[in-house]
Amino acid sequence: MDKIKLTGLNFYGYHGCLPEERQMGQEFGVDVSMYLDLQEAGETDKLAATVNYADVYKLVKKVVEGEPRKLIEAVGEEIAQGILAEFSLVEKVRVTVHKPHAPLPGVFTDASISIVRTRR
Repeated sequence: MDKIKLTGLNFYGYHGCLPEERQMGQEFGVDVSMYLDLQEAGETDKLAATVNYADVYKLVKKVVEGEPRKLIEAVGEEIAQGILAEFSLVEKVRVTVHKPHAPLPGVFTDASISIVRTRR
């Protein structure tokens, strides 16, 4: 299956279990991989035969900057379900949510989760 990938989408949100996270907020990163058949789009050069990246970006932005969640798992799930609901050409989606400033004791580069969902 073919793939459209959006990497390094960055937003500011208020997700987390700690009161400080929900009050002060922090940066979140999102990567999205959408699996679909892109042959028609490649042959016809028509936007209607693929997924508009700008529309996916808007959906991700709305979720990450929207209602605070305790878990980034819930953020990833909402994004994945939204993509499958809104973009009928997408057969499978992988969403990774990065929380690089998670309140962990110690030195680390990133805390992230990945959600993979397929159309039923």
